[in-house]
Amino acid sequence: MHSDGMPRIAPAGGHEVPLVGLNLGEQPPTEDRIKAVNVRETIENLRSGLASIHLGGDVLIERTLICAIAGGHLLIEDRPGTGKTLLARGLTRLLGGKFSRIQGTPDLLPADLIGAAVPGADGLHFEPGPVFADCLLFDEINRATPRTQSALLEAMAEGAVTVDGTRHALPEMFFVVATQNPQEEEGTFPLPESQLDRFLMLVTPGYPSAEDEQRILRERPNDRTLPTLTEVMSTQDMLTLRQQADGIHLAEDAERWIVAFAQATRLHDQLQLGLSPRGSLAIATVARTQALLAGRDHVRPEDVRQHLIPTVAHRLRTRSGTAIEPIVDSIADDIAWAV
Repeated sequence: MHSDGMPRIAPAGGHEVPLVGLNLGEQPPTEDRIKAVNVRETIENLRSGLASIHLGGDVLIERTLICAIAGGHLLIEDRPGTGKTLLARGLTRLLGGKFSRIQGTPDLLPADLIGAAVPGADGLHFEPGPVFADCLLFDEINRATPRTQSALLEAMAEGAVTVDGTRHALPEMFFVVATQNPQEEEGTFPLPESQLDRFLMLVTPGYPSAEDEQRILRERPNDRTLPTLTEVMSTQDMLTLRQQADGIHLAEDAERWIVAFAQATRLHDQLQLGLSPRGSLAIATVARTQALLAGRDHVRPEDVRQHLIPTVAHRLRTRSGTAIEPIVDSIADDIAWAV
C-alpha cells in the first residue's frame, strides 16, 4: 500500500500499476463496491478455468480474454466441433454473467436476434432477443443473411438496438463471440467490411494437435463440465479491468510505430485496402490490454507485435488474393521502433 492509499501491482522489470477500484485484500466497506480481487491472480483463474474446458487452446484463450477485457468482439473462423461454444459459455460462467447463443441460418430474421414488439394485455411491449446478454455466441454468422448481419452491426457499434423507433441499451459488458465457416463453403454470405472492422480480432485456431486431441478423448470436456467452473470475478470487475487497460501508457514512440504501420499498408502495392484509423486504434487497444495481462503499466514493442496479425489481417485486402500474413509481417519488420 502506498502513501496515496492505492494498492498497486509491482511486476518485475516495470513500474507499478495502480489498481483503481480493485482491492487486493481489504474487505470493501459496502456491497456496492467491486468485490476484492487481485488482478494477476484473477486473470490466471480465468485462464486456468477456460483451459480446463478448452484443451490445447492457449492462444485462443489469451485472445478471447484480450477481446473481452478490451471491450472488443471476437470472430473465430474454424470448423464445427472445435470447442468454441464451450469456450464462450465457460467465460460467461466464470464472470457470473448471462450467456446467449444463436445459430446463423438463411431464414434467421433480425427480430430473432434483437427482439421485437409483441402484443400483450396492455398493448405492445418489447420482448428482448438473444442479443441482450453479457456474452453472445453467434454461431456460423456468415450463414445469416446480410440483413440480419446488419442488425448485429448496430448492436456491436452502438451497444444498443432500435426497435420501432425506440432505442434499447444492451448490457454494458456486451461481448460478441462470432464464428464463421471458411469462405469457400457453400451457402455463406461474406461479412461486409464495415462489420468485419467491428471485430477486434479474427482468429483461426485450426484443429488441435495429436497430443491435445488425446487429452480431449481422455478428459471429454463438454457442457457437463461447466458446473465445475465457479465465478472468479463479476462482470463489473471485468468492466473495471477494461478501465485499467484503457489507462495503460502508450508512449509516443509506440504511437509513431502504429501510425507508420497503418500508412505503410495504405501505400503497399500488394494491398487494395489499407488499415483504417479504427484499425490503428485496435492495435493500440490490444497492445494496452496485453501489457495489463503482463502486469505492466506501459506498452512495449512485443505487446504491439504479439497479436498484430489477428488484429489487422481481416481489415486488409490484397489485390491478387495472396496470403495477408506475410505482407503484414514484412511491413512490420521494415518499421524501426524508436528508442
